[in-house]
Amino acid sequence: MASGATGNAAVARVVLVLAKAPVPGRAKTRLTPPATPEGAAGIAAAALLDTLDAAAAVPNARVVVALEGDLADAVRGDEIAAAVAGHTVVRQRGDSLGERIEAAHADTAALYPGAATVQVGMDTPQLDAARLDAALRHVQTSALAAFGVAHDGGWWAMALRDPRRAAIIAGIPTSRDDTGARTLAALHDALGADAVAELDALSDVDTAADAAAVAALAPHGRFARAVEEFLGPVTTGAVGGTRP
Repeated sequence: MASGATGNAAVARVVLVLAKAPVPGRAKTRLTPPATPEGAAGIAAAALLDTLDAAAAVPNARVVVALEGDLADAVRGDEIAAAVAGHTVVRQRGDSLGERIEAAHADTAALYPGAATVQVGMDTPQLDAARLDAALRHVQTSALAAFGVAHDGGWWAMALRDPRRAAIIAGIPTSRDDTGARTLAALHDALGADAVAELDALSDVDTAADAAAVAALAPHGRFARAVEEFLGPVTTGAVGGTRP
């Protein structure tokens, strides 16, 4: 059930954040070790809070948070609850990640008919409002979709003029090194290659090395502070956030 802000026909653009409550032992488990389960969850919480800041700063956009898990059990749960209080919150539903993505877009389409969406997760806390705004502009003007692959072979963003078209990708296996390529190919096949704009590639945060690289790109955010607290000092000059 949705909570927070309610939809209306005047909303033309939505930032959809797919989020998981940062519960120790369930969040960012690939960071353990070197981080403890509590430290990994603290890094995940910081990543989500920075992502929500970027989403909230997108001009003329509503934020929808598709949430899995219980914030009462999460690290920084009260802070996250306060951050989402002014947004629309829907519960994730579906078994696979693809099904949950499809459902989140369908729920958004029902809440905000006719609105374009850009969907991100909580693994790219280096993103900013300008990137999200640009993705939405693509699908509000010339493209039916905009898509950003991740350096690890996955993907970090998908914008859709019609969010119900997320059904195109629901059956694609996730967490593989070809997930991004297969998802982009499915969008090309369904919509036409010329109708899909390609966004800059970003680095996801999966491992401790990823976390250090991404923290170096956004050294003043909560994420960088959490990485330093739970993983040690950030090394600059790590992998960049976009393709050279």
